Amino acid sequence: MKQLIILLNISLLLAACGGSKKEEQKTETKTAENVVTLTDAQLKNAGVQTGKLEQKSISSILKVNGKIDVPPQNMVSISVPLGGYLKSTKLLPGMYVKKGESIAIMEDQQYIQLQQDYLTAKAKLVFANQEYERQKELNQSKASSDKVFQQSLADYTSLEILVKSLAEKLKLIGINPANSNVNNISKSISIPSPINGFVSKVNVNIGKYVTPADVMFEIVNPADIHLVLMVFEKDVNKLFIGQKLIAYTNSNPEKKYPCEIILIGKDFSDDKSVEVHCHFATYDKTLIPGMYMNAEIEVKSSDATVLPSDAIVSFENKQYVFIAKGNNQFEMMEVKTGNTENEFTEIIIDETSAKETFVFKGAYNLLMKMKNTTDE
Repeated sequence: MKQLIILLNISLLLAACGGSKKEEQKTETKTAENVVTLTDAQLKNAGVQTGKLEQKSISSILKVNGKIDVPPQNMVSISVPLGGYLKSTKLLPGMYVKKGESIAIMEDQQYIQLQQDYLTAKAKLVFANQEYERQKELNQSKASSDKVFQQSLADYTSLEILVKSLAEKLKLIGINPANSNVNNISKSISIPSPINGFVSKVNVNIGKYVTPADVMFEIVNPADIHLVLMVFEKDVNKLFIGQKLIAYTNSNPEKKYPCEIILIGKDFSDDKSVEVHCHFATYDKTLIPGMYMNAEIEVKSSDATVLPSDAIVSFENKQYVFIAKGNNQFEMMEVKTGNTENEFTEIIIDETSAKETFVFKGAYNLLMKMKNTTDE
């Protein structure tokens, strides 16, 4: 019986030892999968160079979007101050017009009435002026009462005011009062273009009556177009006046447009974004107001822990680095990467691992050696 018990104990002990060995083998195998060992010759051929982590200021790219806009002085809505009927126009959307060029002819009987009132008041003013001068002389010699003199002065002043106000109304519809006389009273007026630019909207047709509140045409001068970007509150402090950026359209993302920030808004919208206005470095006639664009702004970040970009290898959609363990052994470790600039890449790593010695060059060769060995 004692012999049987001894045999059972020996069997259990051997089984336990065997299990421990299997666990050790599993651990060693698991560790070996992440470690590659090179001979001196292989190490030389792999071109492995090692070093420590560094701290560098890495720029990040802020991606935003917005649309092309023009300043108020470069977009004009054209209407007729006194209203009238549109007699003729040649404007079509997209047509280019020059400043001062006639863009429409308007007709209305009130234009005739206004000229009539002006010329009549002007004629009466001549008589009122003569009567005022006559009463002034008579009053000085006491041949006329002060009341009569004051009345002549009031009549003259009233007519002078009327003539000047009617003259301003004529200027308002494009008629020069100095050239207005009984021989050139006209029922029509010409509407000139106030700026150089392209016609963006035509809201009227021949024969239509338009009121002073109606916008007939809209003209845009795109020479001073700018890009308005919407930037969220958390990113505004990263921007500054004069900062450079690159913009591009969705339809042609390969074509880049250099821009510069000229104004950063101070009011936040409901979605906590602010308008950032940018000037294009060069004017491009293919850029149209209202067109949506994307932009990439390079912004400086705080110091980051970095490695040379060659030290980071990609495998199965994950990023890895190699740590030098001594005796020609290198351990592969997964890392999270951040921004990249000037061939350096930011890595997110714990303080303990950050003290290790990393492979700067030859990381790809180590990956190939490791995977080839694993396959075998």
